[in-house]
Amino acid sequence: MKTTTTLDEEIVFCLEMATEQMDQAIEHLKTALTKLKAGRANPQMLDGIYVEYYGVNTPLNQVATVSTPDARSLMIQPYEKGLLEGIERAINMANLGVTPQNDGKVVRINIPMLTEDRRKDLVKKVKAEGENCRVSLRTIRRDANETIKALSKKGLPEDQAKTVETKIQQLTDSYNSKVDATVSVKEQDIMTV
Repeated sequence: MKTTTTLDEEIVFCLEMATEQMDQAIEHLKTALTKLKAGRANPQMLDGIYVEYYGVNTPLNQVATVSTPDARSLMIQPYEKGLLEGIERAINMANLGVTPQNDGKVVRINIPMLTEDRRKDLVKKVKAEGENCRVSLRTIRRDANETIKALSKKGLPEDQAKTVETKIQQLTDSYNSKVDATVSVKEQDIMTV
């Protein structure tokens, strides 16, 4: 049988781990939503695009400067002129729904206006990302609850276990509210003409 202080430390550790993992799930959701373009140019749309640079796949933002000269376009200026075609090819292969234009000095991307149908499709994707995040939160909650049940078998009093499980549920509920708020803001952003 474990001592009470050891069990208390394990409970605190379990709650901290759950909180940290839920924070990561929310950050992942925000990153995923940033990549969904709402008709405005955003350099983060190109995060996750890799360009072959001397035989190594390198993130685009490490081989070029990405800027937004206006709200409807992106300008990518490579540090080396020879990368222009590689950047253009990488953007095409990323299947972002945009066509890069290479003028010999920079690669430009014009972001088209969103149609009503495209906006509705994007909102569906936003909701799907939100649901994926909720599934992650439920998985984290389940893992934390299983840890508490394991501690119960090691001597954690039943009433204390129930109290901790209630805290885990409250934590999950608060993070679900954050998901709802994040998804709602992105939906409004997309539906605003």
